Amino acid sequence: MKTRFSALVQLKKDTMQKSERALERTNADINSATMALELSYTSLQDIQTPTTGTISDFLASRELQNSARNLIVKNHEWIKFAKEQQHIAREKLKVDTIEYEKFNYLEVEEIKKLVKEKGQALAKELDEIALMTYKKKF
Repeated sequence: MKTRFSALVQLKKDTMQKSERALERTNADINSATMALELSYTSLQDIQTPTTGTISDFLASRELQNSARNLIVKNHEWIKFAKEQQHIAREKLKVDTIEYEKFNYLEVEEIKKLVKEKGQALAKELDEIALMTYKKKF
């Protein structure tokens, strides 16, 4: 049953679903950032420090370790950013859900009102028909 709120309810529902998808994307970003952090920790542990060799080997190893540590810092920042985005998406979803529920409630109340009015009109019409047929019998 169409009401004056139907289009608005559909719009709010679409907005809420977009917010849900955005939250899912941020969750996926957090998961991929966490996996990247774990991989960077394992790659740092896998770096072998040379015990013998030339100074260039030692410098290369140190530079590799520094690079791995920098990658770990970047991954920590990525996780922090992704969590901030998740928080923002969660708050937006909360607001959008409240808006959707509000207008959905108004639509349901409007439908109840219309059904009640139609029921009263139908009852009135049936009463009139009953009165007409009752008078014809006598």
